[in-house]
Amino acid sequence: MEKFVQIERVGQTFDTKKGKFVALRDINLNIAKGEFIALIGHSGCGKSTLLNLIAGLTKPTDGVLLLEGREIAGPGPERAVVFQNHSLLPWLTCFENIYLAVERVFGSKEGKPKLKARTQAAIELVGLAHAAHKYPHEISGGMKQRVGIARALSMEPKVLLMDEPFGALDALTRAKLQDELMKICEKTKATVVMVTHDVDEAVLLSDRIVMMTNGPAATIGEVLHVDLPRPRERLTMAHDPAYIDYRAAVIEFLYEKQVHVEKEAA
Repeated sequence: MEKFVQIERVGQTFDTKKGKFVALRDINLNIAKGEFIALIGHSGCGKSTLLNLIAGLTKPTDGVLLLEGREIAGPGPERAVVFQNHSLLPWLTCFENIYLAVERVFGSKEGKPKLKARTQAAIELVGLAHAAHKYPHEISGGMKQRVGIARALSMEPKVLLMDEPFGALDALTRAKLQDELMKICEKTKATVVMVTHDVDEAVLLSDRIVMMTNGPAATIGEVLHVDLPRPRERLTMAHDPAYIDYRAAVIEFLYEKQVHVEKEAA
């Protein structure tokens, strides 16, 4: 497999008032270009910590992370992050929120017409051209998340990192945005790493599901290859025996195998 993102023997320890806290240990994972990876596990298993390490927001205590053979030593526009909180600036319109990111990445080498064209293309990609000049308080939560995704994609990142981007949305909005994300990934061939608690979301979207053991000192317990044809249609998948088997395998790990591991450790 092509090694686009490499995570080698990575560990993360934090200093706390009660002493050292080992969040992650011995994480080894290679991600191919264009692959969609879901990180899943119980709360406190270090999913977001691992995502932050790939983003360069924190540095590992042990091991190394590489992107195209170069060490990830800090944040960079080649790795865009979409958080559960959309983090839009309330005094800027949807268009202006995206333009701000575009200008920061491409402003030194491109003129305003090109920057505006990039911004327009990004907002059209997520189906929000009609809301371009609205402010965040004038649009729904789902639309805000679309703006956040458009802002991230407008930077043309090599890796799109998503930390439970749909976690705060209602079920119908969440499903709609999942479908939109599949279409966007199909069109852009983006490499995506997404943190999720949702088993169905992980199976529907992913090429591989990385299942984390419980913390502290969490690590990768199993990696499930999701060999379902693309494009994936939600209603068809719901009745697909393979989809049902993948879903059952994730649930089995989370609620049976993981409990067994904890009992053995005790």
